[in-house]
Amino acid sequence: MTIAPLVIDPITFFPVPESVPKSVVFSSWRPELLDAAQAYLDHYLDAIQTRHRQGASGREVVGELTRMFDILVQTLFEAATIDLSPAGFGACTLIALGGYGRGEINPRSDLDIMFFYGGRDREFAEKISERILYLLWDLGLDVGHSIRTAKDCLDHADRDLTVRTALIDSRFLAGDSALYARYQKEVLATVLSKNTQQFIRNKLEENNKRREKYGSSVYLLEPNIKEGEGGLRDLHTAVWIAQVKYKAKNLKDMVIKGVITESEQRAFEDAYDYLWRIRNELHFISTRKSDQMHFDQQERIARFLGYRSSRRALAVEQFMQDYYYRATEIEHLSSSLVARIQQLDKPTSRLIGASRRRQLDPYFYILREQLRVRGEEVFQQDPSKMMRAFMLSQYHQVPLSLSLKGLIRDNLHLINDKVRRTRTINELFLDILRSRRGVSEVLREMHHLQFLNRFIPEFGRIFCKVQHDLYHIYTVDTHSIFAVEEVLKLRSGEYGEEHPILTRIANDIEKPELLLLAVLLHDIGKGEGKDHSNKGAAMMPTIARRMGLNREDSRRLEFLVRHHLTMAHISQRRDLHDDHMIVQFARTMEMSENLKMLYLLTFADLKAVGPDVWSDWKGMLLQELYEKTYQVLEKGNFAFEKRSEKLRNRRRAVVRALADELGEKTVKEDLKTMSTRYQMSYDSAEIAEHLRLVHSRGKKTLALKLEHDYQRGFTEVSITTLDVPGLFSMITGVMAANGINILGAQIHTRKNGEVLDILQVNSSAEDVIDDPEKWHKVEQDLVMVIEGRGDVEQLVVRRQPPAFMTDKPRPRFPTKVEIDNNVSPEYTVIDIFAHNKVGLLYSITRTLKDLGLYIGVSKISTKVDQAADVFYVQDIFGQKVMQEEKIEEIKTHLLQSLEREI
Repeated sequence: MTIAPLVIDPITFFPVPESVPKSVVFSSWRPELLDAAQAYLDHYLDAIQTRHRQGASGREVVGELTRMFDILVQTLFEAATIDLSPAGFGACTLIALGGYGRGEINPRSDLDIMFFYGGRDREFAEKISERILYLLWDLGLDVGHSIRTAKDCLDHADRDLTVRTALIDSRFLAGDSALYARYQKEVLATVLSKNTQQFIRNKLEENNKRREKYGSSVYLLEPNIKEGEGGLRDLHTAVWIAQVKYKAKNLKDMVIKGVITESEQRAFEDAYDYLWRIRNELHFISTRKSDQMHFDQQERIARFLGYRSSRRALAVEQFMQDYYYRATEIEHLSSSLVARIQQLDKPTSRLIGASRRRQLDPYFYILREQLRVRGEEVFQQDPSKMMRAFMLSQYHQVPLSLSLKGLIRDNLHLINDKVRRTRTINELFLDILRSRRGVSEVLREMHHLQFLNRFIPEFGRIFCKVQHDLYHIYTVDTHSIFAVEEVLKLRSGEYGEEHPILTRIANDIEKPELLLLAVLLHDIGKGEGKDHSNKGAAMMPTIARRMGLNREDSRRLEFLVRHHLTMAHISQRRDLHDDHMIVQFARTMEMSENLKMLYLLTFADLKAVGPDVWSDWKGMLLQELYEKTYQVLEKGNFAFEKRSEKLRNRRRAVVRALADELGEKTVKEDLKTMSTRYQMSYDSAEIAEHLRLVHSRGKKTLALKLEHDYQRGFTEVSITTLDVPGLFSMITGVMAANGINILGAQIHTRKNGEVLDILQVNSSAEDVIDDPEKWHKVEQDLVMVIEGRGDVEQLVVRRQPPAFMTDKPRPRFPTKVEIDNNVSPEYTVIDIFAHNKVGLLYSITRTLKDLGLYIGVSKISTKVDQAADVFYVQDIFGQKVMQEEKIEEIKTHLLQSLEREI
């Protein structure tokens, strides 16, 4: 749809300067001028926003905003000088700097202006600036300003890189045009030519620091559209460096001087236009100045741009996938220009170059520590040579030259299905994965140049793929490469002290290249929508055939992709003391090599999701599942040791340990009150400690014992008391009220009515809580609520944060309750998925108590802001809940309680 240009007519709002009587004094005219300026701004900001909503391009809106402010500032300058005679004071010119100087004004951009004056005209410049600035501030505008002479400009430019950069983008606004011509000659020409190399070095250093601050990856959860990688500042940096290096005024001038091609100019202009349109919408919908796209804003921008949710992806995920794709292109466009400029600055002597040239084969050579190719026709004659380039880069530990990268990008279209199936290209790729060094760097380069997308087209479907939640920090493709790097860290011994078992297993894998391929492809099904594990697994036979893998490797690849979530699911959300479940899992694994590779894949997957996802607690659970399953697989059958013999030996050991202390008869009686399940879940030393705690209670309401595990980052809390209705709900409420996270809980009710509850807990920062005063307070609160002297719900309510401290809107997934009677032979298992909040666990356990259900095991897992809690429950008769009506009642009540505030 074509939209007619917006005509900005100031005469409608401001009087014509010639019509204003010469006798008018500025101070008397100011109120009328301010009202007119406010009406002018209100009218045209609304008009421009309307045009933006109708589909005006980013460039059009930015241009109109710039013209609107130009006319405003020029009008105010004329008004401010109406009763000032230049002859009596001197000369002053008003200059736009920075983004305003470039003509890149977005709705909430600053106006950066400079009042430039001759050496003796300070008073005149200050008078004008005071009048204009106060008007602009009264209009609610953010204004950056300075009052400078030529010497001031040069002095500041020498000391401050930001000032020098802002001056590069200067533009005449109003005032003495002859003085501006003097400014261009004395200031601008000097700024562009002085210390060029130092400016470029400083700008690149500034660029690196900016990326450290705003994120060194394009694929950030809530990217900054201006300062983040692939944002506007990347474009600015490249253009600034080119302007200073070649004394070019703008992109068009850079084409004339041969710095960039016309197609590169169009690419820069398209990139600006794309980012401006998004930034315009971001500014229009924001209540304050910000260039970071928060979750709720991403959803609104997606709707504005016309994205619609589909079976495969939400509208916001489609938008962000496109955004990240464009950001990678922008980063490449900008860095390529900078790299080219830097390359041209290096020595080009034929003698030096010849002496350093090292021929590797008829097609490739190394020159100035970069891999280069003989000619442009090499890839056209044999596209598989692109893979050879990556292999040589890895083997000789040298980067691809800029021209070689460009040739690979330009020839990607040659990699068709025939090329993908050739033995040469696949053997080279697998050799790259087998190597002990440089795998990560090569995969990153393949990804950056989009070679991976062409070589494995299924991988292209997850390129820049977004999952709109707080859990997945990176896009799916980037996460997959990071996961590969986690396995490589294990193989290199980087995690030797931290994860010795995983390190040993990683170096014991028969085919490491197959493992790395499985890790690279484990999430490939996410390009197809839901149930990505099975959809990804279904792709593996095709990919394996194309790569020339044998049948066994193909099946293992399919197995790993299909089950890549299984170990995390079972370890975090299932009872690892359940022998039946362990046997079932071992049957699924079939052989220990599958288990080893899946263990490594699960570790890498969790570590690569984001910095807050992996924890030592999860690692401990994962290791426990691995070791128990490995034990079953290595025995050659699916039977644990005879339970009766094992149980008798354990009981004898407990009696021996406590006979002198408590009396043999007492210990034997105690063991009779404890379930077989409990006695099979703990070793004799642990049971002995539990019994010591039980007897230490005496006539007290409660006895509590703490064991801090600093290495794994949690505290094990053992609590014994008499059973009362809703006891576990009381415990969870007290923990929530004291800011303590429950990771897991095992609840054991003895036949004599005493309860032994064992909890694993930590702080909200996932640290051990070892403050004695805090635990004393917890114990007091527990005694108080168990004795009925306090209301646990009131304790939880008081812990709720005030309304003004609540988090900004975040994507929330639907609350779900799933009930399974097949997982455990003894318990009904309830899986609950909900938005995490203070007191959530208390709310759930209170509801389960009200439903007449007893909790045997609880496992708590939180993915940033999403809780996945699991409860093993029985009815009042100690049986599983099998009636459909009761199951539906449990679901209904839990869902209702989860939607209510505490």
